[in-house]
Amino acid sequence: MPQNHTHSHAHGHAHSQAHAHNHAHQHDHQDLADILDLDAEVLHEHLTEVMAWVHEQTGDVATVLDLGAGTGAGTLALARRFPGATVTAVDVSPQMLQYLRHKAHAAGLADRIRTVEADLDGADSTGADGTKAADADLVWAANSLHHLADPVASLARIRGAIRPGGHLVAFEMDAFPRFLPGDELETRCHEAVTAMRAGDMPHLGADWGPLLRAAGFTVQAQRRFEIDLEPPLPEATGRYAQTSLRRLRQGLEGKLSPEDLTALEALAEVVPTRPDLTVQARRTAWIATP
Repeated sequence: MPQNHTHSHAHGHAHSQAHAHNHAHQHDHQDLADILDLDAEVLHEHLTEVMAWVHEQTGDVATVLDLGAGTGAGTLALARRFPGATVTAVDVSPQMLQYLRHKAHAAGLADRIRTVEADLDGADSTGADGTKAADADLVWAANSLHHLADPVASLARIRGAIRPGGHLVAFEMDAFPRFLPGDELETRCHEAVTAMRAGDMPHLGADWGPLLRAAGFTVQAQRRFEIDLEPPLPEATGRYAQTSLRRLRQGLEGKLSPEDLTALEALAEVVPTRPDLTVQARRTAWIATP
């Protein structure tokens, strides 16, 4: 999966071309890191609820593997929820892993978190230092599995990295977050995204139960988490909505009419001050054993 970053919310990633490649890549990379961090900040209570449920289902563990770790929101949450565990964060992006290491150090968790640069579609997960992301009691994959080219084959490889008695948690969004209930423009944008992603991300919003079973897992538990934030909203919500809509505009270039693209630009400018701003999303977790 060379062109898809396997970390949370890595959607609408615009690939730069020609002489502007390096500058555009760096700019987009920072933009993606920003949206990942904003997602974690705005949905902090939601992630805490998910982690509590996972802990309830799995009990304490000694080793955790975070697949598609991104900027490390899940990695840090796992380290805090399982204080006796070491956590290995895996991502295809060295920049994201460097950022994650800085965050782990700032949080006082660097001694329990290590990073491995690897492509989840690859045959194995071996870091540049020769270490392998394997032999985990708990594997956490949040919004990364739908990027896989062959989910069943990759899940079968992941199954081999789980110790006897261990668990895999697959945590996936049903769709991208919505911010303005009933807004016709936002609805058209999401319809366009759904049509576009049907080709390059056919497993976004999929029922992962059958895919997990096809890879040899036994699904032990499943839970849907409804996110419906209304005022008073977390302080970062306006920036979260604005950054999300700007990335949506970037990803829909050529997919919407010029009028809608212009209107979307204008909407992104004012969305932080909209009185009807909310955050609505659905995410589902599956807990499976090998």
